[in-house]
Amino acid sequence: MNKYEPLSLSVPEPHCRPGDVPDFSDMEIPRAGTVARPPVDVDPQEIKDLAYTIIRVLNRDGDAVGPWAGTLTDEQLFAGLRHMMTLRAFDQRMTMAQRQGKTSFYMQNLGEEAIACAFRVALQPGDMNFPTYRQAGLLIAGDYPIVDMMNQIYSNEKDPLHGRQLPVLYSAREYGFFSISGNLTTQYIQAVGWAMASAIKNDTRIAVGWVGDGSTAESDFHAALVFASTYNAPVVLNIVNNQWAISTFQGIARGGSATFAARGLGFGIASLRVDGNDYLAVHAVAQWAADRARRNLGPTIIEHVTYRAGAHSTSDDPSAYRPKTESDVWPLGDPVLRLKNHLIRKGIWSDERHAQFEAEIMDTVMAAQREAESHGTLGVGGKPPPRDMFDDVYKEMPPHLVRQRQQSGV
Repeated sequence: MNKYEPLSLSVPEPHCRPGDVPDFSDMEIPRAGTVARPPVDVDPQEIKDLAYTIIRVLNRDGDAVGPWAGTLTDEQLFAGLRHMMTLRAFDQRMTMAQRQGKTSFYMQNLGEEAIACAFRVALQPGDMNFPTYRQAGLLIAGDYPIVDMMNQIYSNEKDPLHGRQLPVLYSAREYGFFSISGNLTTQYIQAVGWAMASAIKNDTRIAVGWVGDGSTAESDFHAALVFASTYNAPVVLNIVNNQWAISTFQGIARGGSATFAARGLGFGIASLRVDGNDYLAVHAVAQWAADRARRNLGPTIIEHVTYRAGAHSTSDDPSAYRPKTESDVWPLGDPVLRLKNHLIRKGIWSDERHAQFEAEIMDTVMAAQREAESHGTLGVGGKPPPRDMFDDVYKEMPPHLVRQRQQSGV
């Protein structure tokens, strides 16, 4: 007789489902300013604890405290607030445009604005980001024209990518923004390879890879860590843990690991977690990691702990898999409001000035939208010429495409 019970599997379940009362009380959040800042040349083995805590700078009163504070001037803080508010206004207008049928698809950055916007200003010209579809802040903080972003979303006659990419899959080499791939996690191994090539050429530019929590379950994630750790590649590997993949909670992808950052420890990679809704903390950690890469001290993994406040995309209804009020009780707050409150706490900002600033930014975004729409939207107005579908695919166009182009008359 078999003395063992039948085998079974364990399927992780989120704490809350639609209709439940959301609860983050079991989430361990250290007080702001309490996590030590190690020297940039620290041995990764000495900072394993940073893969399990959360680095924070802004406290509940809006003060910047602790050893990670002080990396930004007041002028840079105002620029950061403008970048995040511009991205939020951009999201609002483009989501509305999608609902009006002006584009087929859109993905918001709501609640995650601080991550890409703060990280971008810690980089130098020539560094290359390998982003996913929720790092539009890299472009906005890098002063990429928002009209061009809108033209790409509309796939109109001024689309810099000539209609070859899905909406929000931007590409801007001159702005350190590698072409986005809809097949996620490919950008991780691309970032490591680009960083290795930079080192082989004795260059000074570093690479930055980006994935979400769900993408860490892909094999490319682990392959990238093998090469990054083996060859000490000058790369920063970001994991944006916004709690939800398309419709599954982050525990599905995390597996048995306590945190996503902890996955780097087995590869000997410096691994940290940061409050992704704290603009100051994200910048400080980004600067620390970029300095490590630039000084040949090896790769760094950063897990940005945040929350996707909106839907995964305009094709998604999050009320089908999570409580509608879950974002309201997210304990790390709203990144825009937290930076606003910090500036007010410093005595250099006010609610009145913020409201005026918000209106000015929306006016700017709407003006850019009018300009972009003058060049066409989905189904209306100018489009890239059909001949563009044949260009920039092969260095030398093969005979069958030559024939097809001739037959099509373009």
